[in-house]
Amino acid sequence: MAINTDKLDQIVADARQQREKRLQGYREQSLRIHPWICGRCGREFTRENLHELTVHHKDHNHDNNPPDGSNWENLCLYCHDNEHQRHVDQVRGYDGMAAAASKPATHNPFAALGELLKK
Repeated sequence: MAINTDKLDQIVADARQQREKRLQGYREQSLRIHPWICGRCGREFTRENLHELTVHHKDHNHDNNPPDGSNWENLCLYCHDNEHQRHVDQVRGYDGMAAAASKPATHNPFAALGELLKK
């Protein structure tokens, strides 16, 4: 059975167009409502670098766009990437601090210190 690539291409193009339309809508609203400052690191933005300020959905649901902006926060590219990576780690059940604490250190750098001080 042959795949209709024209139909598939149209579906993908439509999905991208809808995503862009949705993105522009809530991004513009968030930039009007919230200050042009990263909500995590405090970096300030101007018209020249505003393209580096993203809108983060606090509940990670890109379809939850209340008009009051209560589900959005403006984050710089770096903080936004970090927030999404933390969310991915949480979903996968990985907690960096718990993982580090579960493996106690076995090396003791001062093990022979007592002998060295006796000399």
